[in-house]
Amino acid sequence: MPLAKFETMLKRTMGLDIQSIGRPMLERALHDRRGKSGSNDLDAYWLLLQMSEQEQLHLIESVIVPETWFFRNREAFNEMAQLALQRSANASQPLRVLSLPCSTGEEPYSIAMALLDIGLTPQQFHVDAIDISPQSLDIARQAVYGKNSFRGNDMAFRDHYFAFHEHGYALSETVRQQVRFIQGNLFAADLLLGEPPYDIIFCRNLLIYFDRPTQHQAITILSRHLAAEGLLFVGPAESPLIMQHPFTSLNAPMAFAFRQGAPKVQDIAKPPAPSAFKPQPAPQLRSAQWHPATQIPKSAPASVNTPTAAAIEHDGLDAVQRLADQGKLVEAAGLCEQLINRNGSSAAAYYLMGVIHDAADRKQEAAECYRKAVYLEPTHGGALTHLAALLQIQGDEAAAKLLLQRARRAADNT
Repeated sequence: MPLAKFETMLKRTMGLDIQSIGRPMLERALHDRRGKSGSNDLDAYWLLLQMSEQEQLHLIESVIVPETWFFRNREAFNEMAQLALQRSANASQPLRVLSLPCSTGEEPYSIAMALLDIGLTPQQFHVDAIDISPQSLDIARQAVYGKNSFRGNDMAFRDHYFAFHEHGYALSETVRQQVRFIQGNLFAADLLLGEPPYDIIFCRNLLIYFDRPTQHQAITILSRHLAAEGLLFVGPAESPLIMQHPFTSLNAPMAFAFRQGAPKVQDIAKPPAPSAFKPQPAPQLRSAQWHPATQIPKSAPASVNTPTAAAIEHDGLDAVQRLADQGKLVEAAGLCEQLINRNGSSAAAYYLMGVIHDAADRKQEAAECYRKAVYLEPTHGGALTHLAALLQIQGDEAAAKLLLQRARRAADNT
């Protein structure tokens, strides 16, 4: 039986774009579950899936490969803790945090530990953690972890919050009681029904498994569960997607944090001239006027209301930024290329061009632009981070890790 039916079912039940994991992964999962369920062939297994929601969950668990550990990308937890501490001074209600998907619990427990570390009392915050996998949630509730969940050099949190256990390390009850685990699907109509919105949502490295329409649907759902001016933390590859919605980047290096709500006029800073350029977060891009089939022209067409050559020289990347902010991605790309042709190669211009390609889902062109930016400016944090994200999507974890390390060093030296 062709795999198309199984792909459609996974897309319908969990939003999975099969290309994000590859068909060989699906084939292995189907072979494994067919054998364990006792089905004679894929036709019989397909019939079983139609009758058993439990078996659907087993198949989903087989295609999901959770890769998580405590304080993964620590910068996000540091940024969350600082903002939570500022809020707690005037807060009348407990801080509400959501981790989705929470996998085997390392992320939501890291959130709880980070908040306890800054002095918040258990009464001052609460963490909800949602995952589609009952098996992952069982592990999370047991809260006993092996060495793979502890990575990096800073293990002070393990000494403080964990005790030795015959199967690894057992988390303290103080942390465990702060997290409520819920089995659920982001796209379910009754997800968090009746729950008040959250002040902070962690949804990292989930959107990369969806196709583009499903990604935007997911962001809309997350926005609905996020309080006004609440904070959303995503994975590095997902930042360009968030910036196509009414969110404002916090400009926190390596945290990939966004505040709900479009940028306010006073918050929009113009980028510096190319010669003085330092790593900047990607610009706010809105794709309302972009069509995926549209080809970026070599130069902006004459009919487009594009700044003149004098304006290009005067405004530089400011003009490209303004067009991008208005969602005029084709015009912004054409103008950016004019700028490069007129003024020569610029890391700032290639980075901005890469972000535009990224927003249009032109990954190969985006990666090429980021590489040019890094070649011209080896410490360009934005280009390093976005190129690492693209490599991570392609499965080149080793190269992505090296680039992220370079980006962190660059951020530390600014």
